[in-house]
Amino acid sequence: MTTETAPTTRPDGEKPVGAFDRFFQITERGSTVGTEVRGGLVTFITMAYIVVLNPIILSAGTDVAGNNLAFPAVAAVTALTAGVMTILFGLVARLPFAFAAGLGINSFLAFSVVGQVTWPEAMGLVVINGLIIVLLAATGLRRLIFDAVPYELKIAITVGIGLFIAFIGFVDAGLVTATGQNSPPVGLGIGGSIATVPTLVFIVTLLLTGVLVARKVKGALLIGLVTGTVLAVVIEAIWHLGSSVDNDGGWSLSVPALNGSLFAVPDLSLVGDVSFDFSKVGFLTVIMLVFTLVFTNFFDAMGTMTGLSKEAGLADEKGNFPRLKSALIVEGVGAVAGGFTSGSSNTVFIESGSGIGEGARTGFANIVTGVLFLLAMFLTPLAQIVPSEVAAAALVIVGAMMMAQIRDLDLSQFSVLLPVFLTVVIMPLTYSIANGIGAGFVAWVVVRSLSGKAKTISPLLWIVAAGFVLYFARGPIEALFGA
Repeated sequence: MTTETAPTTRPDGEKPVGAFDRFFQITERGSTVGTEVRGGLVTFITMAYIVVLNPIILSAGTDVAGNNLAFPAVAAVTALTAGVMTILFGLVARLPFAFAAGLGINSFLAFSVVGQVTWPEAMGLVVINGLIIVLLAATGLRRLIFDAVPYELKIAITVGIGLFIAFIGFVDAGLVTATGQNSPPVGLGIGGSIATVPTLVFIVTLLLTGVLVARKVKGALLIGLVTGTVLAVVIEAIWHLGSSVDNDGGWSLSVPALNGSLFAVPDLSLVGDVSFDFSKVGFLTVIMLVFTLVFTNFFDAMGTMTGLSKEAGLADEKGNFPRLKSALIVEGVGAVAGGFTSGSSNTVFIESGSGIGEGARTGFANIVTGVLFLLAMFLTPLAQIVPSEVAAAALVIVGAMMMAQIRDLDLSQFSVLLPVFLTVVIMPLTYSIANGIGAGFVAWVVVRSLSGKAKTISPLLWIVAAGFVLYFARGPIEALFGA
């Protein structure tokens, strides 16, 4: 574990009070217990949708044996793993970065991996992926790769993630939708209009929260989320919009209504349902699947932590942040834990930016978020009350906050501008943080080296860029070798 300087006083002269304050460095980082609690609560509210969305994604995947994962069981292990890993990260890394099942990897598992292996084998691959990431972090190689990334690309990653989570918010709210046409592929609402009440609730919540943030009201994000949820509950009680699956114009992921009991006994039958018997698939297939998982997990997490630490004001001039090595190791453990519980690889969630935007600066916010996730195992119906349209408003606000980091970049050189631009735009356009980072890395190496600046590029960055070339070409490579 890396060391940090001893606690100091805040600019206002306030000193740390007690071992608890010193351990989490609450006063040192200019925060308060109340602010951390509020930030942890906001992070949970904006992330609670994963308890619903992850089982929707994973249960949709049918493996080679014709089996599916049960929705209630996936929901339970999703909350369990998120809670345990979020608390662990808060205690070890002491940073306000919450954990949950990564959306990129769970989709890859459900729609690609299980077409070749069974679900237990797929989760075995996730565990192997996590062990490799832990090894890279423990040996310091992951830190060396992190340090080799130029400052400009680290800022670009932050900005790209901001656009990415804002885009997620727009899509979840129904403001941006697929048109079903080749050109343009996406459009505004339905037929170019704001045509549903849930999308209108998103807009109202977004504008209300934006006004509160602009006026620097404490708890702005939380106030916006609670107000939007109450509004949604009232609207649902009056008009009974229901789910968009059943009714056009309904709520997209969860219906904001109290139906029946708020308590549910968690089904943890999937915990430990892992297999490492890959004899039915080729060795090359296993290698390519693990390679894809590692690259996605590795760089998604690195990019997310870079962006969040910058937004929290905890990163130095090189983009590094406190307890970096410990953070990277625990992030790898999240992949192992997610595979072991069959909830998919757990990683740092970009929605943590909502809690950071609310003022969270320490791992104590993670304790709050983690405990709420553990409670969510028993209160899954309550966690489903916040509609994604309301949570989406917080994501857009945070995305706007992260976008502001671009002011720190000097884009006068095109050899810097192009890699930065590609990093930023490819993340939301391909719905992948790893894709954006990979495009930026490859462009940086190619354009900078051929512009006479090859000596300024770290050898490790060359290696990583070459790895990303393989990552982007994995489909043709698999086809070439018959994987």
